Order: sequence, then C-alpha cells, then structure tokens
Amino acid sequence: MTVTLRTMTEDDLSAVLKIERDTFPADAWSEGMLRDELAGQPGTRHYVVAETGEGIIGYAGLFAAGDQADVQTIAVAADRRRTGVGGALLTELLAEAGRRGARSVFLEVRADNPAAQAMYERFGFVRLGLRRRYYQDGTDAITMRKDLIHE
Repeated sequence: MTVTLRTMTEDDLSAVLKIERDTFPADAWSEGMLRDELAGQPGTRHYVVAETGEGIIGYAGLFAAGDQADVQTIAVAADRRRTGVGGALLTELLAEAGRRGARSVFLEVRADNPAAQAMYERFGFVRLGLRRRYYQDGTDAITMRKDLIHE
C-alpha cells in the first residue's frame, strides 16, 4: 500500500468528515470547525491528508505559533490503523513544527485510547497531566509534550 501525504483542502472535507465521525463519534468536529482550521493555513495551521489510490485514509492537523505547537487532531480510517499511517502523519506534523521554529509540541489524548498514547510515547512525548472530563462524553484527556531539538 502506497500512502501519499499532501496538504488538506476544502475538497477533502467530505472524506475527512466521514473518518472524523467514525473515529470520534461522541465529539466529532463539525464541517464548520474544520473549515475554520483550514482557513488558518498556512498562517498558524498545517493540515495534511494521507491517501492511497482508494482515497483518503487519514488526516492530521497542527497549530503553531511562536515557539510552541499543538497537535490538533490525528485520525486514521479504522481498517487502516496499525499500518504506520498515524506515525507518518505525526512525523509530518513534528517536521512542520520544527520548520516553523517550535521548541515544544503539545497534545491531548483520550485517557481511554492506549494505542494512541503508546504511539505518542514512541515518538518521545511525555505525560504532563490530566484534564478531567475534557471530552464531551466525560472522558479525561492526558496532556503530553515533546521538546524539539534544533540544530
């Protein structure tokens, strides 16, 4: 399976929203929220999609300003998880954060998503704390940070 990453556009919203709603049924972002995020490109936002010949199979977004960046979202279609797509998307977000001069990258991850937590830890993120009842369904969020090294 060949996966290509490219900048997300408004033309991708239909496919992205399907993955968004399947992945985050309790607190999916709306089309308007995603449009607002895309409107911030390339200023403070960087959104990418992962696609194969069959279409979009994942997406991710970054907010970056000053020396800090935040992973806004990462999602991969259920039938394509654990194939390296999430890691490829995260690698791109971290590279973009570095290109923009960020020294640290932050994120929140659902406390009930050990697979995502493990991926972030493999990439060098460390746990900072817990945000109780952060998600709309009452699930806690684990906050994490990765410090970037600039040469």
